[in-house]
Amino acid sequence: MLNVFSLTNGRLFQEEINGPEALAALSPVWVDLEAPGEDETRWVEQRFGLSIPKDAVDDDLEESARFYEEDNGELHIRSDFLIDSDDGPARNVRVAFILHQGVLFSIHAEDLPVFRLLRLRARRTPALIGDAKDVLLKLYDADAEYSADALEGIYDSLEKVSARVLRQDVDDRAAGEALTAIAREEDLNGRIRRNVMDTRRALSFMMRSRMLGAEQFEEARQILRDIDSLDSHTAFLFDKINFLLDATVGFININQNKIIKIFSVASVALLPPTLIASIYGMNFQHMPELQWPWGYPFALALMAASVAAPFLYFRRKGWLK
Repeated sequence: MLNVFSLTNGRLFQEEINGPEALAALSPVWVDLEAPGEDETRWVEQRFGLSIPKDAVDDDLEESARFYEEDNGELHIRSDFLIDSDDGPARNVRVAFILHQGVLFSIHAEDLPVFRLLRLRARRTPALIGDAKDVLLKLYDADAEYSADALEGIYDSLEKVSARVLRQDVDDRAAGEALTAIAREEDLNGRIRRNVMDTRRALSFMMRSRMLGAEQFEEARQILRDIDSLDSHTAFLFDKINFLLDATVGFININQNKIIKIFSVASVALLPPTLIASIYGMNFQHMPELQWPWGYPFALALMAASVAAPFLYFRRKGWLK
C-alpha cells in the first residue's frame, strides 16, 4: 500500500495515488510504503530518484548498519515500533526510514498504531508539521507516548493478577492463569524496554548528524527525557513481575506439598495393616491365631485399629489440615 502525504498549512493531507502519473504531479513531504508491491516501489524510485534496499526491513540487519548517512546526503534509519494488540502477542515491527531531498520515506511490512496516531493528529492540529524531519520526530514522539500507554496497561493487568494471586486460596488453575498473564506482561515490558532503547539510539543519531534545527533539536531532547522517565517504570515493573512470579510459584509448591503430604500420610497409615496381613500370610504350621474361632475378625479389627491410630495421631498434630 502506498500512502502519500502532502503538507497544507502545517497539516498532513493524504493524496490519492492511482498510478505513476498521479505521483509525478505531487510534491509530498512523507511517502509511506506499507508492504509495498514491486510496482509501487518502482514508481517511488523512478519519481524521486531513490534506491530502496531490498533488505530495508530485514530483522537480521547488523546493528551498526541501521543508522548511516550516504555521500549524497541521504539519511537511513532503521527503527523498531511496538504493536500491543489484544488479538495476539505484542511484537516489534522493523521500519526503514530514508530522508531524501526533503522527503521522508518509510517502509514497513504492516500497519502500525503509531503511524495511525500521527496521521490523525497531523490532520487535526494546525502547524504541527513543518517538514519531513518534523514528521520523523513526531513519529518518535508518538512512539514514546504509545509505549507509555502500554506501560499503564501493564500496571492495570498486574493489579488484577495481584488481586488474584494474593487472595487467601489459590488453586492450581488460578495459579496457572496467573503465570500465563505474568509471562505475557513480562514479554510486553521487555519489548517496550527494547523499543524505547531503539528510539533513543535513533534520536541520538539524528542529533549527532546535525540535521535538526534549533527547535527540532530541543524537541528531540524532550523526547529523550520522556524516554528516560519510562526506563524507571520498566525497571519497577520487572521487579513487580518477579515478585508476582515468585509468589505464584510459591503457591503452586504449597499446593503440591499438600498433595504429597496426603500421600505420605496414607502410606504411613497403610503400613501397619500391610505388616499384619504379611504376618498372617506366612505358611508356618504352628500359628495359634489361625485356630482361634474369632481369629479372622480379630485380624480385621487389628488392621482397622492400626489404620485409625496413625490418622488420629496426625489429626491431633494438625497434619491433616
